[in-house]
Parts: sequence; structure tokens; C-alpha cells
Amino acid sequence: MTGFSTNTEHSAAAPAGDSPTYDPSEVARFGRMAAEWWDPAGKFRPLHRIGPARLAFLRDRIAGHFGPTPPGRTAARPLTGLRLLDVGCGGGLVAEPLCRMGARVTAIDPSAETIGAARAHADPQRLAIDYRALRAEDLVAAGETFDAVTCLEVLEHVPDPAAFLAMAAELVRPGGLLVVSTINRTMTSYALAIVAAEYVLGWLPRGTHQWERFITPDELGRHLAAAGLDAPVFEGVVYDPLRDTFVLAADTAVNYMASAAKPA
Repeated sequence: MTGFSTNTEHSAAAPAGDSPTYDPSEVARFGRMAAEWWDPAGKFRPLHRIGPARLAFLRDRIAGHFGPTPPGRTAARPLTGLRLLDVGCGGGLVAEPLCRMGARVTAIDPSAETIGAARAHADPQRLAIDYRALRAEDLVAAGETFDAVTCLEVLEHVPDPAAFLAMAAELVRPGGLLVVSTINRTMTSYALAIVAAEYVLGWLPRGTHQWERFITPDELGRHLAAAGLDAPVFEGVVYDPLRDTFVLAADTAVNYMASAAKPA
């Protein structure tokens, strides 16, 4: 997966009707796998493997943006005092560690089955995550805002990523931060994220990705600027096949992450 994401983590569809922010066929395909989220050797194995690198970026960018206050913030709980939103949370693979880092986490996904699986995993651990089966539109309509909003492996699965990012930016409070991850549209990503991952290695179901929906960093930067956010910070997430692990690197040719601040 040096180069692939999967919408099995982040369902991007919801109620019937056309919308630029979700694709009903995505939820129909992946919602049926909700019970398999927390099997690290199953269909979601790639997401378990990429998790540490993604979480390192989230921790460093969010904690670095807001600084060391309040006093209760520690190295083990660097996000104490922050209210975070994970959009398209899937089974909670990101929401749970963010909660353990001290954040007050709201996590949303349009699939009720997926939210049910996330709650079933978090509740026995007494993790106070506010899981909600709804769309970002619902929170925008309610006027809710958060210190930071995360949106991982979603953009390449929605019909209009610019509209989706504009909506996500509305959920970031002034002075807050938006963090996203997606896949670059290059021939390398086509070879790795689609041909290798879906057809050769079988790491993902065939048809998981549509190459034309991949987003270049330049395109993402323009979308974020149009949404009223500052210039983003980019970092690549690269697969090391010898160690079977992912690392953060300067190479954004396939998987990459970005963070962008909202002016105060």
C-alpha cells in the first residue's frame, strides 16, 4: 500500500439523493464489512499497518499548532483540552487513539452499521468518544465547530472534493486546523494503489479506487485556499516492504497527508 487508501475506513455515502460530498455506491459496498474493522489480519490490515505513521503526523501537527497549554497536556496526552472531529471515522481506528491522547473526540460516519461497530469496540474500553451516524452537512447546519478536524482517506471517494473540503473547513473554528490524507494522481499511484494493491496482491477489493478521483497536492492546495485556509504543510506516507511498515517521508508521489490552519 505505498500507495493506497481504502474507503472501508471512511464511508463517504449516506441518505439517498445526489450530493457532491458523498457517493452512495461507496457505503453500499463497504458498509457490509462493518463487523471486520478491528481484525488486524483481515480486510482492514493495511489501515492497521499505516496507522502509526498517520497518527504521528496528526499528533505532531495538531499538538504543534496549539502549543503546550493547558497545563494538563503531557507527552502521553498531547491533545488534552482540544475538541476534535473525525469525519468519516469508520470503525474508530483514528478516533480511539486521538481520544487516548487526551482529546475530546466527536466521530461521524454516515453508515449506522459502521458507527455501531465503532461504539461496540470503544464502549468496553470506556473511551468517551461521541460517535454519531450522520454527515458533515448535519454538523454544519447545527453550527458546530471544533479545534481540529481530521478527514482521512475520504477525499478520493467523494464526487466533489472541493465542496467537501469547503464543508470541512466550516467545521474548523477560527485559529483551528484541518488535517487530511489522500492519494496523489500519478502513474506511480496507479501502479501501486490500483494495479498492485487491488489486482496483484489482493490487499483491497477490486474497484476500491478510481484513479481519476485521486488528488494532486497542487489541486488540494487550491481547494484548501478556496475554503479559506492557509497554505498546507504536506508530508508523504511511504511503504517499506522490507519492514512491512509505513513511514513519514518527503515523497508525496502516492499516499500523503496535509494540514492547513484556519486564520484566527
